[in-house]
Formats: sequence, C-alpha cells, structure tokens
Amino acid sequence: MMNRIIKARGLSKYYGRLHVLDRISFDASEGEFISIIGPSGCGKTTLLKIIGGLISSIKGEITIRDNPAGLALKRRDIGFVFQNPNLLPWRNSLENIGLPLEIIGKNDLSMTDPKKLLKLVGLEGFEDAYPKELSGGMQQRVAIARALTFEPLILLMDEPFGALDEITRNKMNLELLRIWEKEKTTISVIIFVTHSIPEAVFLSDKVIVLSKRPAKIEKIVDIGLPRPRKTDIKHSDKYVEYVECVRKILKED
Repeated sequence: MMNRIIKARGLSKYYGRLHVLDRISFDASEGEFISIIGPSGCGKTTLLKIIGGLISSIKGEITIRDNPAGLALKRRDIGFVFQNPNLLPWRNSLENIGLPLEIIGKNDLSMTDPKKLLKLVGLEGFEDAYPKELSGGMQQRVAIARALTFEPLILLMDEPFGALDEITRNKMNLELLRIWEKEKTTISVIIFVTHSIPEAVFLSDKVIVLSKRPAKIEKIVDIGLPRPRKTDIKHSDKYVEYVECVRKILKED
C-alpha cells in the first residue's frame, strides 16, 4: 500500500457570501501525479492554495503526513509554480533560482545549488540569461527550478503552461514528466491545475474533476496509462477513452 501524503476531508470555502468549495475530499499518495480540472472560476486555484497552506478552509481538514498543511508550508515541504513565472527582470537565471535561498539566508547550497537545478530543468548554458532573453517555456523552466530550491515534498502547479503555445506546452509536459519520472528529486506528489483535458490525462495518475461553483468533486478518474509516457501514447485507444470520459463528466460537447 502506498504511503498517503495528503489527506483532505470535507473542505468547504466561502469568500463572504460566495460559496466556492463544497465538501471536497481526496487523498494523494506517494508517487502520484494528480490533476485538478473543472469549469473556469469553479475554485481550482482556491483548492490549490488550501492544499499549500496559503489560505484556510471554512470547514473540513487537510493534513500533509498527518500534520496541518500550514506546518508543511513552514517546513518548506511545498513548492509552488504559477502560470506567470514571476521572474525578476533584473536578475539572471541563476539569481532568480537562488532568490528563495537568499531570502532565508541559507548559505549551504550543497543540495540546492542553482546550477544543478538549472541543469535539472535542461537550461545548462543559460546561467547568465535574463528573463527577456528567454522564451516563455524557458522562463517556466527557471520557475520550476526555483520551486525546487527547498527540495519540496509536494509540488503545486497552477496552470503553469496555460499561457504557452501548443507546441511549447507539449514540450513542457514532456519536460515535466522527465523530471518527475527520471530525475532524482525529493518530490513525492505533484498537484497540477489545468483547463486542458488532454494535458490532464497525459500527465496524471488521477484526475479530480470539479463541478461548477460551488465546486464539488464530480468524479476522481484513475488514469491507467503506463509510465514512462511519451507523445505516441496520445494515439492509443485507451488515452482517447480517458479524454472522452473526463469530457463527458465535464459535459463538454
């Protein structure tokens, strides 16, 4: 039996009178890649922030390794990657990656050397490049490397490739899986928010399908596709079946 990392039970959230999340419950176990998908504005990002301990729920409980999510955040067990890379334009790639370490005054870079992280995300040779000199996909690679500086247990990703063109987005999907499946990192669980059904199916072990606001879990779809995954799996009947399954749950035409 896989070791459970995240346990969420009955999460509900209001912003004033606005009911955003309604009794969300799920588990995430060691080695799982989980995508969250649902209609625009249904509360996907809110759920991700609750998982990460950035905000609290009104009702329910979420624990990480049986401890409150806020404690995991304080221990720096959680890394975040957002849709906008949020790189500082006056800092080069290495300096942007090393920023979190500077903020906390960490001097021992033996395990989190920005150069090693830059190599990990496939940007060796771009150490001195500034954000304006990097493509959108390359900027997101820097953002991913920065999220790994604290060697997190959990990586939370909020539509990280949503602003990229389709070709670059597909490349970044493969790059993320390369890091997830082949590289030696501390990441045990990835929670990935997306609007793309094909992307969710291609990347994930589970897809959590949310309803419109107030968001409930319509269904958790287990994706039984073999790993490691390559682009050609998208031509398989099984992949197409999963895409159609999620699409029907979302009631897309």
